[in-house]
Amino acid sequence: MSGVSETISAIDLWHLYVPVTATRDHGIGRVAREVEVVVVRLRSSGGAVGYGEAACWSVFTGTPEGAFAAINRYFRPHVIGARCDAIPEIMAKVRKAVAFQSDAKAALETALYDLLGRIKGVPVWALLGGKSRDEIPLSVSLANPDFAADLDLAAQLETDGVRLVKLKAGVADHAFDLKRFDALAERHPCLEVRVDYNQGLTPHEAAYRVREMDAAGPAFIEQPVAASEFGLMRRLRETSETPILADESVFGPEDMHRAVAEGICDGVSVKVMKAGGLSRAQTVANMASAAGLTAYGGDMFETGLGHLAGVHTLAATPAINLGCEFYQAKYYLTEDILTDPFPIKNGNVVVPDGPGLGILPDEEKLAHFARRTTVKH
Repeated sequence: MSGVSETISAIDLWHLYVPVTATRDHGIGRVAREVEVVVVRLRSSGGAVGYGEAACWSVFTGTPEGAFAAINRYFRPHVIGARCDAIPEIMAKVRKAVAFQSDAKAALETALYDLLGRIKGVPVWALLGGKSRDEIPLSVSLANPDFAADLDLAAQLETDGVRLVKLKAGVADHAFDLKRFDALAERHPCLEVRVDYNQGLTPHEAAYRVREMDAAGPAFIEQPVAASEFGLMRRLRETSETPILADESVFGPEDMHRAVAEGICDGVSVKVMKAGGLSRAQTVANMASAAGLTAYGGDMFETGLGHLAGVHTLAATPAINLGCEFYQAKYYLTEDILTDPFPIKNGNVVVPDGPGLGILPDEEKLAHFARRTTVKH
């Protein structure tokens, strides 16, 4: 086993445009044609490598251009020459160096853990406290403006053993949202249907829309109004029989503290990308659990590499107890970037046991999808 006296000797970056299979409508925006991610590779003085991903969405976490610049210009001086096992110290420095850019910080911390895990010959989940589960129930979001296509996808999901779906609402007509929910419940009674508005409702319409969706019987209703509307979130929670979950209202531990204090939700979406890393995501989940709240593992528009960061975080965090949304690699991208398929079996994500994240990205695919890179050819 290699020692951890090795230092970080190089950082490489790729800004990727990865094609997707369909248009998706969310309360805060539309995604079509491709998703953009920034992949970071760290190399140690002993020749080991570690990878991470910033899954960027300008209306949510930030831009890929910002993530690329944050890592390449502002994080680099705090990383090169640092010990590979000095993860908390490195992350403390980069958080002071750049405000916001949670996805870039998540990418760096993922690469640091992947690198250290490969050096030590252990999975990332072992570095995060140990594995509490071997499989995680998979949830797939339905957001295609062509609902017939989503019904076809739901049939495929049922065949594949998936039992959790999340209906993206608040974009089209309210009656159409209720019709979509009823159609899913009628045609696929084995599916647990959750509803996510992604901040799509105005304060004026939120009360009656949430009330009517509540009556339809979803498993939970997520982020119905704008992230800043803490008071309205609390009032909706007080009047809803269905659990209200927070997503955009809670990025990191600071937001989680306020959310608990003000009673805005029954649970929270925990995302490595918005928390700013694996360790902060764990903190958010544990804070929620201590307050008696539920949590699930959310994703951004990620490749399998970004998913793996979430998988290891969930594997080591029992407080995240409502499954995960790591479906993009299999059900949304036209082609993933990993060397091996992202591990899904019978509707569950299988936790890798190999060193680091367990699966490497394919560097030929990185080169193929890259619009720009720091790698010299």
